[in-house]
Parts: sequence; structure tokens; C-alpha cells
Amino acid sequence: MPQLDVIDIKNNKVGDVDVDSTVFDAKINEHLVKQYVVLQRATRRLGTASTKSSYGQLSGSGKKPWRQKGTGRARVGKTRSALWRGGLTIFGPTPRDYSFKMNKKARKQAMRSALTDCLRGNHIAVLDKLTLDTPKTKEAVQVIKALGLPEKTLFVTAEKNKNLELAVRNLPTVNVLPVEGVNVYDLLFHEKIVCTSEAIKKLGERLG
Repeated sequence: MPQLDVIDIKNNKVGDVDVDSTVFDAKINEHLVKQYVVLQRATRRLGTASTKSSYGQLSGSGKKPWRQKGTGRARVGKTRSALWRGGLTIFGPTPRDYSFKMNKKARKQAMRSALTDCLRGNHIAVLDKLTLDTPKTKEAVQVIKALGLPEKTLFVTAEKNKNLELAVRNLPTVNVLPVEGVNVYDLLFHEKIVCTSEAIKKLGERLG
């Protein structure tokens, strides 16, 4: 069973924590990782492009603008035709949902693969606890500097940490997620994953 060092907020080692080998030392499946990332990005697509593709969506009369024959002009049935300016659009885009399904076992395996890759790349750090007295960005920046963290850092907490969430809100590449919200895309996007010792155990319980 792999072990990780536990550090305090001043970057001093204060102990060790055992991590679940089925979660943090799993076989990496790159295909499932890619599929999960594509799933997340597809789910975030709005798909709201819309055009008027039926006469019922258009305003205006359906009256024939001039008689069929004898005018020397092309025959026309209505001014809302697709051939006319302001008419309907043929085969235009309509609102759609880009999301697709991925079964639970595959999602779990993708998460295990991402966490294993992070651990092997030395991208995971474990804190004994992470609490801020006030929700100020200045305090969050001090913690990041004290721990020597990169710009792209993800804090993972056992439960919602309101002060920390508010403190990092102004830092565009720093995020906070509870264990339930941890996902493959954020694990791959951030250079360092900082978990509390309680959160690392909960991750093992969630994915083990």
C-alpha cells in the first residue's frame, strides 16, 4: 500500500498516510481518461445555436405576392420562402444536447487512472488540515507561497470549505473542490493536487 508524507501549512512533515492501492496504484487506461474528458467538455457545450426552419416560426403573411403568370417575373408562392431575404432557413442548426453517457465503472476507472498518474508524477501533496480564519485572497496566497505551489493548483477538501473557496475565487487558475466534485478534467488541468488527509481517505472510499 503506497504511503504519502503529510505536511502542515508551513510545509513541515508531520506524519504519513496510507492510500488505497486500488485507487492510487491502478492500471492506467488512457482511452477511458480521454473519453471522460471528452464527456465533460461535451456536457459543458451549450448547443443553443438556432435558426427558423419552419414557416410557423416566421412572422408575415402567406399571401401570394403576385399572380402566377403574365408579369414577366419568376413565380412565387410566398415571401417567407427560403429563397427570399428574411425567409426560413433550410437544414439550419437547432438547439441540441452534446452530452453522452459513460457507465459508472468506466468513470471510476478513469478517475483511478488519473489519480495514479498524478501520484506517479509527484503531483499530489497531503496537508494535515487546511483552514483559513477569514475568506481573504491574501491569506490563500500566503498558504500557496509557503507550500511552494505552482499557479495551477487544485485544493481537495473532505467537505465544503467556504472560506477557502471565497479566498481563491480571484485566483483564476486555483480551484477548490470537495471529494464529491473531483473529476478527471480538473486533475489533469492542474499541476498540483493538494488534499487534506481526511480527503485522501474519502477519495479511497469513493473509488475503492
